[in-house]
Amino acid sequence: MYSITKEIYFCYGHRLMNHPGKCKNLHGHSVKAAITIKSATLDDQGMVCDFADVKAAVEAFIDEHLDHNFLLHKDDPLIPALVAGNERFLAIDEHPTAEVLSKMIYQHLQSQGLAVEQVVLWETASASACYTEN
Repeated sequence: MYSITKEIYFCYGHRLMNHPGKCKNLHGHSVKAAITIKSATLDDQGMVCDFADVKAAVEAFIDEHLDHNFLLHKDDPLIPALVAGNERFLAIDEHPTAEVLSKMIYQHLQSQGLAVEQVVLWETASASACYTEN
């Protein structure tokens, strides 16, 4: 089995409403997502796939939904204030953790026809979350 990994970088803000620690407060992250694509065979160029194809498949999704956006649980009481202030945000069904974001990216890439093995989201230099369906 072959695999390649493409790293992408973006920033987002969030809060975890019911978190017992500091993460319950508004804060932001500059993150790295490491996207691994797998294949049992190589294409006619000797590749799993082109790194540029991975970037193209994920870049619009990241730009539209995650990068420089404020991510909230759909029940967050801040939402009406953000709507009133015409602020950009994304309300999701789950709490916007690194685990959930890695799953969102994974599922998007899968919907684009890529054989995703895993997505690892580095929330800080020393903390990451991984989503895989293997």
